[in-house]
Amino acid sequence: MEFSVETIKARLLYHLRKKKVIGGVHTHFDTLTRGFPSHLGKDVKKAAHELVKAGLLVAKSTSYGLQVSLNKERIVEIETFIKTVLKFEF
Repeated sequence: MEFSVETIKARLLYHLRKKKVIGGVHTHFDTLTRGFPSHLGKDVKKAAHELVKAGLLVAKSTSYGLQVSLNKERIVEIETFIKTVLKFEF
């Protein structure tokens, strides 16, 4: 199965939205590669960094590593992006 950069971004956002990792709830950055084939690890991390730069993900630096969560002020935009790229409602 081919994964474009947009598909990877949408799947990352969908997974975090489904798990309700929004605002004050964070997850470790390294866990973002779970659910993807192992050979896509670098692509997934690169896509996650792009999402942080775009402001859709919020990064939080801690003493035990980088944590990320969805930007709660842009949830509507995130859900619209997921629906247009993955083409399904949730």
